[in-house]
Amino acid sequence: MPTTNENLEIAFAGESQANRKYLAFAKKADKEGLPAIARLFRAAAEAETIHALAHFANAGHVGSTLENLKAAVAGETYEFSEMYPPMVEQARQEGHRGQKMLGFANEVEKVHARLFQQALAALEGGQDLSQMQVYLCPVCGDLEFGVPEKCPVCGLPGEKFQKVA
Repeated sequence: MPTTNENLEIAFAGESQANRKYLAFAKKADKEGLPAIARLFRAAAEAETIHALAHFANAGHVGSTLENLKAAVAGETYEFSEMYPPMVEQARQEGHRGQKMLGFANEVEKVHARLFQQALAALEGGQDLSQMQVYLCPVCGDLEFGVPEKCPVCGLPGEKFQKVA
């Protein structure tokens, strides 16, 4: 029988996946001209986020910002160094349509790790990151401090980047 912490881990994973799944379903409903159903999916996604965040916190995974940054650097580094490379290679060998996004994700995780490392260095120096705007590439998930001319990962024109609040 699993422990409560093991159950919280399972519940966190399930609720997190439900959130993303429902957001994907909402986009599809919007494209199909079904705005009320799309709103229902988005509302359910938000509810799943409430559950996921509570489970994650109750499992003891939200620490100080210093601890959280160290965890973020480790997680992103694992993704680009161990998790994604074999996935990308397998998708290429299979000629799978997911290979492009797997490759983008692998490259972007390197960026995320670098940015979290910058934030960690600033915090360890007693500082916050200097005031800056963060922009998101809506195609590949690249993050940039400031708008680039084009996305360094997928090539999307910089004017298409979204400012993150």
